[in-house]
Amino acid sequence: MKLARAIHFDESDMNVFASPARTGEWCVSGGFEFSNWTEGDLSGKARQAFANGWFGLETGGRVTFVAVTSVEPAEVDALTTLLAQHFVTYYGAPSVEAARPVAADEIAHMADLCEDHDANTLLTVARELTPSGVREAFRTIEAQAAGLDQFAIHGSLDD
Repeated sequence: MKLARAIHFDESDMNVFASPARTGEWCVSGGFEFSNWTEGDLSGKARQAFANGWFGLETGGRVTFVAVTSVEPAEVDALTTLLAQHFVTYYGAPSVEAARPVAADEIAHMADLCEDHDANTLLTVARELTPSGVREAFRTIEAQAAGLDQFAIHGSLDD
């Protein structure tokens, strides 16, 4: 199974999101956070989180890019519990047990997004408000193939 982890290429996420995700943490799209939003909610850093932020499962922070990677089944179970607890803490779910199916669906959706991509493929998300709710679109940036000679130091040990 594959999921995606937060990746940073520079410090911009630290400046554009109110709460940036930690590099390397597992992420889901996190569109659930915006289900009741209106145009009036879209200002400043909240607008940036809405427009293109993935949701970090450990911190609840946002990140612009995620990278596809393999995940172990035990990690998926722990992430499902973590997200279910988030639903209890921040959205009023009655219990972790009641929230687990919804959390599992969110993680399964992310796994579906990652399934057909090679490791290190980058994903971005773009959201917009529509009359019927939040619409998400996803974009992939394929990992670049790199030959070993790009990293090897050529020379002789006899010099």
